[in-house]
Amino acid sequence: MDLVLQIWGGTFYLSNKILLALSEGRTGSSRKKFKISAWLTYLIGVPAWVTILVSHQNWIASSIEAGATPAMLLGLYNAYYDNKKPNKAFNNIVTVITCSSLIFGLSYSISYHSGITSISQVMEVGMMSGFLLGSNYLAKGKNTGWLFFMLMNMSTAALMLLQEKQILMVQQLLSLFFVMYGYNKTRLKQN
Repeated sequence: MDLVLQIWGGTFYLSNKILLALSEGRTGSSRKKFKISAWLTYLIGVPAWVTILVSHQNWIASSIEAGATPAMLLGLYNAYYDNKKPNKAFNNIVTVITCSSLIFGLSYSISYHSGITSISQVMEVGMMSGFLLGSNYLAKGKNTGWLFFMLMNMSTAALMLLQEKQILMVQQLLSLFFVMYGYNKTRLKQN
């Protein structure tokens, strides 16, 4: 079952990064389709990742993965409307849920482990920070999100290496390549 979860989660998360990165080189309806597909593929991978993270008592990471689903839905909404129809209520709800998930996961992990006592918790904090900030910035159409995704990919790859999840470690390193590609594309468009 572990192998199935790694392939499921890894495939859809990698597809998300590939589609997001490739959307940066597109315009018009093609860009919109790539972004919508990217947010949808991410959502499909969430259950596998949450299951894997919970099985290793990665409470910070699992709560963020589950709690960030509304941010993915916000990204989907904004992609559908090309960031031209902001929904302040939706933005505020996403912020509250994301912050609540962060507080819950961090508090539970600290309580469960009696503090930040392991390297895996440090990796989870890097993963959490990169994921939350990256997702929020990209969902709002800001390219700074790519930099935070780099932090997330490196932290997650290190965590997966520690937990002997080689498929997911490789997937994170491949994702890092596409995140760097996406970031460079947005920088070139701005110049």
